Amino acid sequence: MTTELNRRRFLSASASIAGAAAMAPLLSACGGGSNVKTGANTAAGLKAALPTYVPSTAIKADIPSVAGGPDAATDPGFLGYPASPVATVSGVPGKGGSYTAVTPLWGTVPQPNNSFYQAMNKALGVNMTIKPADGSNYNTIVPTMTAAKKLPDWIQLPGWWNPNFNTGELAGTQLADLTPYLSGDNIKKYPNLAAIPTGAWQSGIWGDKIFGIPCFSGSFQIAGTVFFREDILGARGITADQVKSADDLMNLGKELTDAKGGVWAFDDMFTYLYTSFGAPLKWKIDGGKLVHLYETQEFLEALDWHNRLATAGYVHPDALAGTNDNGTRFFSGKELITGGGMGAWNLSDHQSGIAANPNYRRGAFNIFAADGKSTPTVYMGAGAGMFSYLNADLKPEQIEELLAVANYLAAPYGTAEYTMVNFGVEGVHYNRANGVPSFTDEGKKDVQAQTFPFLCAPSNVISNPGADQVTKDYTAWEIANVKALVKPPFWGMNYTMPQDIATADAAQAVNDTAIDCYHGKKKVSDVQAAISSWKSGQGERLKKWMTENVLDKYGAGQ
Repeated sequence: MTTELNRRRFLSASASIAGAAAMAPLLSACGGGSNVKTGANTAAGLKAALPTYVPSTAIKADIPSVAGGPDAATDPGFLGYPASPVATVSGVPGKGGSYTAVTPLWGTVPQPNNSFYQAMNKALGVNMTIKPADGSNYNTIVPTMTAAKKLPDWIQLPGWWNPNFNTGELAGTQLADLTPYLSGDNIKKYPNLAAIPTGAWQSGIWGDKIFGIPCFSGSFQIAGTVFFREDILGARGITADQVKSADDLMNLGKELTDAKGGVWAFDDMFTYLYTSFGAPLKWKIDGGKLVHLYETQEFLEALDWHNRLATAGYVHPDALAGTNDNGTRFFSGKELITGGGMGAWNLSDHQSGIAANPNYRRGAFNIFAADGKSTPTVYMGAGAGMFSYLNADLKPEQIEELLAVANYLAAPYGTAEYTMVNFGVEGVHYNRANGVPSFTDEGKKDVQAQTFPFLCAPSNVISNPGADQVTKDYTAWEIANVKALVKPPFWGMNYTMPQDIATADAAQAVNDTAIDCYHGKKKVSDVQAAISSWKSGQGERLKKWMTENVLDKYGAGQ
C-alpha cells in the first residue's frame, strides 16, 4: 500500500464527511453580533497577496496536466515511480531550530521520536516534535488550545472545521501573517511552494493577507461524481457515453435492478448529482441578487427525481437506510452505480474490488445535464481544503526557517524529498518491489500513518503503481470533463459568520427533511414546508447578511 494511496483514501473519507460542504467557501463562525468583520478579501488585496505561480519542471508526468477554464486543470498522471528520484532542495533547509507541530491523524499514533521522525529531523535540519492528535475529535481538541492561547508552532486546521476553530478570528491574532514572505515574487525563494497552484493559496488568505499553507491541493477539485461497475455494465453492452441525461440514468435503474437476485442499480447519489438539474451548489446570482439553493425550482426537481428513483425500488435498501458500508455493496456487485468522492478512484479500491471479483473495474459517467440538452457543468471546490498555520509568536527568522522546511515538504511527487517525506529511508522504512516503494514493518508503523504532509504537501497527482489501468481511466475521465468545471459564487473566498448566521446557513431542519425525501421517506411537499419555515426566519437573515457583508462589499469571487 502506497502513501499516495493513503492520501487519496483520506481525501475520499473527508469528502464523505464534509459532503457538498467541502465545495463551499471556507467560512468561519464566531459568537459575536452581526457587525463582526468578515475576514473576506477585496479583489485588489487578493491580487496583491497571491503568490506567483511557477510550475515545477523537476519531474515529467507520463500523462501531462490539461488546462480547463480559469484555475481548472487535470491532475498529472504517473504510471511508475522514478528509479532515481531527483533532489529539488540543495543542502539542509533548517538551521537547527526546535519546534512543535500538531496534525490530525485518523489511525494509530506513531511512537514519539521514532526512527522516521529522527530521520526527518536530520533531513530537515530542525528538531520538530510532531504531536499527532485524534482526527475524530480534532474539532474539539484545537479549540481548547486556542482558548488557552497555547497553539504549537505549526498546526493543521482543516477548512471544513473553520467554524469550530473560528479560523478567521485567529488569523492575525494567534496565526502568523505570511504575506511578507510569500506574496507575489517573494515566494520564488521557495520554488516548491511556488509550484502549488494559485487557486490553492486563495483559500488560505484572510483579510487580504496570507495565513494558510496549502496541503493536498489541486486544480480539479469537485465534490465527486457518479461511478459505475464498468466490468458489469460493459458486459451488458452499456457504456459511459450512453448516459447523457437523468432519463437515461432512470432507465438504467429499471434495466439493472433485480431485487429478487439481490442486485440494485443505485446507491445514494444525490450529493453528486443534484447540480446536474441546474441547481446551484449553494448560491446563484440572478439580476445582481442572491438566490439560495433552497429557493430554486431546480433543487425541487432534483429531489423529485431522486425520490422517484427511491420509491421505484432502484436504490439499495441499505443506502436508503443511510448505512455506509465503505464500498462493500459496490465491490460485491449488489449495487452497480454509486456516488462518491474522487479519492475513491485509487489503487486500494482496485485491490478491494478484484478481491471480490477478478474482473472488477471502476468507471465514471461523464458530467451531464439532467435534461440532456443544457451545457454540462460541475462546480469547482476550493483549490485546497486543508491548511497549516504558523504561530503568530514566532520570530521572523523562525518563520523563514519553517517556510524553508515547508518548501522541502512541498517537493513534487517522485522527487528525493517526496520519497523521504512519504516513504522514509530506503532499507529501513521501505524497499523497492518492482520498482515501487513498499513499506517495511517499521515503515508501516511509523511512516504510513502520515503526519508531515499535513504541514505541507505538493499538489495532487494520479498514481496507482501496479494498477496502471486505474491511472489511465481516471486521467482520461478528468481530461474528458475538465471543460465542464466552473466556479460557483464565492469560490475560494473566506469569511467569518456570526454564530446565528452560521446556524442559519446549516439549515439543519431543511437538510434532514431533504435527506428523507430523496431516500423516499418524505415527499417534496414536506421539503417545501421546511424551506418555507426556514426562509421566513433564518433564511432571510442569512441572505441579508451575505448580501450586505460579502456580495456588496467583496463581490462574488468569480
